[in-house]
Amino acid sequence: MSSALDAGLRQRRRTTTTTTTKALTPRADCVSCRGGASTRGASANAAAAAAADGPGSSTILKFARAGVLKEVVRDTKTFPSVDPAVQEDITRKYRALHQRIRDEGLYRCRYVEYGKEMVRYVALFAAFAYALSRGHYLVSAVFLGLFWHQIMFTAHDAGHCAITQRFEADALIGLFIADFCCGLSMGWWKSSHNVHHLITNMPEHDPDIQNVPLFATCPSFFTSLRSTYYDGFTFVWDKAADLLVPWQAYTYYPVMGIARFNLYLLSWLHVLSNRSSGLGGSKAWWIRPTEIVFMSCYWFLFGYCLLLRTLPDWPTRVAFVLISHIVTMPLHVQITLSHWGMSTVNLGESESFPQRQLRTTMDVDCPAWLDFIHGGLQFQAIHHLFPRVPRHNLRRVQSMVREFCDDTGIPYSILGFVRGNKKVIKRLQDVGDQLQLLLDCQRHMAETGDSGLH
Repeated sequence: MSSALDAGLRQRRRTTTTTTTKALTPRADCVSCRGGASTRGASANAAAAAAADGPGSSTILKFARAGVLKEVVRDTKTFPSVDPAVQEDITRKYRALHQRIRDEGLYRCRYVEYGKEMVRYVALFAAFAYALSRGHYLVSAVFLGLFWHQIMFTAHDAGHCAITQRFEADALIGLFIADFCCGLSMGWWKSSHNVHHLITNMPEHDPDIQNVPLFATCPSFFTSLRSTYYDGFTFVWDKAADLLVPWQAYTYYPVMGIARFNLYLLSWLHVLSNRSSGLGGSKAWWIRPTEIVFMSCYWFLFGYCLLLRTLPDWPTRVAFVLISHIVTMPLHVQITLSHWGMSTVNLGESESFPQRQLRTTMDVDCPAWLDFIHGGLQFQAIHHLFPRVPRHNLRRVQSMVREFCDDTGIPYSILGFVRGNKKVIKRLQDVGDQLQLLLDCQRHMAETGDSGLH
């Protein structure tokens, strides 16, 4: 385990070194702006200054650069220095914490907890089947959505090899749940999710925040950012983004309600791509054909047997699909909640892995009796530090991480579910406001030739 930990730290250092500049260089691709109305007001000067050169991509780039220093200064004041000696000390203490967790047996799975999970999954599926058999189709759709929502937490655990900690066994568990029961590619999820864990919230690298034209979590995306994950694909900032992003704080929840449909598309694109065939090497040759078979079985059972053969008419079928999928909306909110309101600034290659994870990830405060609703996602900061710690041990590890944060001076971000949602919405509103301000300035210049600088 320790060798894997060290390898991960080295890989993150290599990736960051080849793609970023030194800590305080005001680059456009490491911008992150916040501050509500005050941010909008502060951005006015930046927009006017950027506008002096006229409309176009150079204006957008200058606008993005103008905002980066404020965010960098805030993070460097809030977090420990990125001086290599300071960061090496943090890494040393992180490794010591990792060893303590191993010594206390917290990497070992408590299988009795999954017995409790199974009772809940079976109960939800039985409720779905019973309501369906009685002709209560829309009620059954609710229970099917709840079943999908809950069981995917175990697929997430399996994807991190946090159940048996044996690749083949955990892969089979994950494939059965994600591909067969839910119609989603476990291989696609691992391909993107492992990158997300390695370089969290870096706009040019992390696929979890590359959602243009629907969403932009920082102004970096205004510059038509090039994705390293998608093999150099450029998320071109176009008229659609200009139209949608200013309203992203309002479209966030509706889009989360239908996000599952996008996952279907991404899953099939993955399993039919060359990326899928090249993952895992000879050890995982069987993953891709298994995914194709399992996902095909899902669509035969859900699409043909359930929707076409069981439900009576098209209005019922459409309502069933919408209800069952919208019920899973909390899962998509939970996935984005821990990161979309956090920093996207790059502080350079000297920043340690644990500090970056804690700087870009937020936990959600909830009582222990509500843990089953969050499925471990309420401990995202803890999970990002130790992704193979079984979900049911994360609450115990949380107290150790708090001690680690107190010792190193790294702030530990944790908010309640409602306040966390407000933080995400505020970030989306701030970025949307900045874009609208920039568009207004560009429009004014194009119409009058007036830069606004007097």
